[in-house]
Amino acid sequence: MALDTHADIAPYEAPEKDLYEMGEIPPLGYVPKQMYAWAIRKERHGEPDTAMLEEVVDVPQLDSHDVLVLVMAAGVNYNGVWAALGKPISPFDGHKQPFHIAGSDASGIVWAVGDKVTRWKVGDEVVIHCNQDDGDDEECNGGDPMYSPSQRIWGYETPDGSFAQFTRVQSQQLMPRPKHLTWEESACYTLTLATAYRMLFGHEPHDLKPGQNVLVWGASGGLGSYAIQLINTAGANAIGVISDESKRQFVLDIGAKGVINRKDFNCWGQLPTVNTPEYAEWFKEARRFGKAIWDITGKGINVDMVFEHPGEATFPVSTFVVKKGGMVVICAGTSGFNLTFDVRYMWMHQKRLQGSHFAHLKQASAANKLMLERRLDPCMSEVFTWADLPQAHMKMMRNEHKPGNMSVLVQSPRTGLRTLEEVLDHKA
Repeated sequence: MALDTHADIAPYEAPEKDLYEMGEIPPLGYVPKQMYAWAIRKERHGEPDTAMLEEVVDVPQLDSHDVLVLVMAAGVNYNGVWAALGKPISPFDGHKQPFHIAGSDASGIVWAVGDKVTRWKVGDEVVIHCNQDDGDDEECNGGDPMYSPSQRIWGYETPDGSFAQFTRVQSQQLMPRPKHLTWEESACYTLTLATAYRMLFGHEPHDLKPGQNVLVWGASGGLGSYAIQLINTAGANAIGVISDESKRQFVLDIGAKGVINRKDFNCWGQLPTVNTPEYAEWFKEARRFGKAIWDITGKGINVDMVFEHPGEATFPVSTFVVKKGGMVVICAGTSGFNLTFDVRYMWMHQKRLQGSHFAHLKQASAANKLMLERRLDPCMSEVFTWADLPQAHMKMMRNEHKPGNMSVLVQSPRTGLRTLEEVLDHKA
């Protein structure tokens, strides 16, 4: 059968080999036997700079609904840190493979397709969302695929993420790449943007509505920067929380109605025992934090929603400041997993606690459409070379990264390139 390829890609010459060096492009659609990847092995679990080592591994084999993508750039997010550390769970406990390739964000080119893939062809430029499922249960057919028993996160719960020259994904993970963005810009946004989209719009009846107020923790980070932009898109108001005064202007520039520096308050960490002197001090500080919110929203106007992901350090305050009947929606616990709160304010004020985990294809595609329409900024802050990939994760783990989102170059040889032709011309 003739290779069905993208008509826009001009023919080019390249040798057929079993292994290509980083940045070296094979003939379109030619799949080598091996590839370079940053691999984690169970005995190496630890900080990213020791857990991740460059190895030569076999290129993954495709099933009938799978797609092989040549990775041009990959996004750096906390999944890579967790995979390296083996926390909160080791990825090896799930997939049982001898090594793990992290990476849950990527931009690239479709390089091979399974025999039942019809929506995509070799040469298509794509971004990848990270939700996988088996597609044959009730939730995947009329329900919410994120509730499927087979639901898993590519690059964390699967062994074949984006930190490699090639990555294997399900065809339903692919979405069109915004052509106005560079490879590295395209690679940095899908995980955080789609996660933020589901948190804000995926939990009826508490889906975000015009005029509402949302408290956004970590407002200068990847999740927070997209939350603020999505809140603006919906005609609502974002109140951003930062921990570094140098990030205030960035958060205001992307559209926050107001910004609060949490370093100005002392009510963080696990809740003190109720009705103790320590609780009284915490309560006093939490109310002072609530007044800082009122200074932005108006006296007596509590937030309709809290956009949570730090977890242990902030959760008691989040559940306190959200309005009666409002929602605290949480997708992570980057400061710890032991969450505490005063349940009296929860049941008597009928507040909702909602867990949220990435997004399904329809939600990811709705978020991606906003990027395609240039209504959102990818907020890319730093780009790392392939060799510096572990160090990028060290910066994230230590909270030393700049505001916004980070990318690492994989097959794209430098920043600023937008097409395969530009990559090939650079190498000529």
